Amino acid sequence: MEALIDLILQFGHLNKQQIEFLLSKVQTLGFKKDDYLSEAGKVPQYVAFVLEGVFRFCYYNNKGEEITNYFVEEGNFVVDNEKFESQIVASEYVQAVTDCKVLVFTKKDWDDISDTIVGWEMMKANMVKKCLTLAMERRSPLVSEDATTRYLSFIKGFPNLINRIPLSYVASYLGITQQSLSRIRRNIR
Repeated sequence: MEALIDLILQFGHLNKQQIEFLLSKVQTLGFKKDDYLSEAGKVPQYVAFVLEGVFRFCYYNNKGEEITNYFVEEGNFVVDNEKFESQIVASEYVQAVTDCKVLVFTKKDWDDISDTIVGWEMMKANMVKKCLTLAMERRSPLVSEDATTRYLSFIKGFPNLINRIPLSYVASYLGITQQSLSRIRRNIR
């Protein structure tokens, strides 16, 4: 819980009473590897803060191929924010890549926090902005770079993930085949 509060306090001030109120709204959940926090075709139920483990955002393209879009690891929020806030059906999956332990807020509790804590909306907007900026910084090099450079950018952007997640997910995220990824990894060593 301390990691959650430390992160939130980077975006504004909360007094002791507000922190206690916030913590009263959170519950701890566990997700086994391959479980879904959120599924395409369903309305996202939670904003989650990752205590342990790794999640990925993924979807299926028009050829039926699974595409990994993003990873979220410990110390970060994971949510399909737009769909959660609007309470509309998600188009992506948010899947546990490893066994995960998270702190979650339901939509009702998330809204109660907004209705109760003055300034929470601005703090929340700044948290979302930081997450989107980080995502863009990590994804931008993947658009125009060659496969080796994309892999090196991945290692730089997600230094703790390479030995924790299946290489098939890394290859999908990088937009290359698993064979190409193996060849790149061999050539770098």
